[in-house]
Amino acid sequence: MAWNSFNTAGPVGITAEITTYTGGKGDQIHAYVARPTGNDPLPGIVLIHHLPGWDEFYQEFAERLARHGYEVICPDLYCRYGHGTSDDVTAKVRAEGGAKDDDVVADCQAALEWLKAQPNHNGKVGVLGTCSGGRHAVLVASRVPGFDAVIDLWGGGVVAAADAATPARPVAPIEYTSELNVPLLGLFGNDDRSPTPEEVNIHEEELKKHGKEYEFHRYDGAGHGFFYYHTPLYRQEQAMDAWGKLFDFFEAKLQS
Repeated sequence: MAWNSFNTAGPVGITAEITTYTGGKGDQIHAYVARPTGNDPLPGIVLIHHLPGWDEFYQEFAERLARHGYEVICPDLYCRYGHGTSDDVTAKVRAEGGAKDDDVVADCQAALEWLKAQPNHNGKVGVLGTCSGGRHAVLVASRVPGFDAVIDLWGGGVVAAADAATPARPVAPIEYTSELNVPLLGLFGNDDRSPTPEEVNIHEEELKKHGKEYEFHRYDGAGHGFFYYHTPLYRQEQAMDAWGKLFDFFEAKLQS
């Protein structure tokens, strides 16, 4: 369903709640789950939050996707670090070097399995994220079989030099490109400094080299976080065009 294409006489309700599910290592992980009302078969989306944390923007993001016909699970990838305000928890995660890639992959694989076990699931699942979540989305889609589409929204660090590796992030996602076997949509601002346009070019060349299905869209006048309507980074015209591309991509890959 594209933007504003819903039937005004039809059901457009959603339900949304914080729940728990069994994540990686068998840990109980908090997740924000949003879904349309009704009993129609639904595609699923694993929504990966950004480094600012499991925050209100991501709750609203999940709800918007649900209103467009998806069952969405957004795991709290910082759940193991404790609880408090999103800002406080994120500060702790930053101080500890960030969430570990292996934990993120395991938690998202478990979220994929959770979606596929839902009674009204249609059999297809996408994964997407913004910022560090965009990087994680590419990583997860490359390492975890079973997804049907991935969207990277300005994921910084997909391309990274070997000397930039850390204990939490030992391998740049671009190194797994040969293992990425689902269509990829990338949305980027040309004024971004992470990823820079040059890094996006490098990623694109690697995708071409391995014959992967992808489409990249780049926006002049936009930098990092141009969807974030609650910050000065927001760019309304570019964001609304990109939302349309996001919905079109998932509709083609998950609802057809």
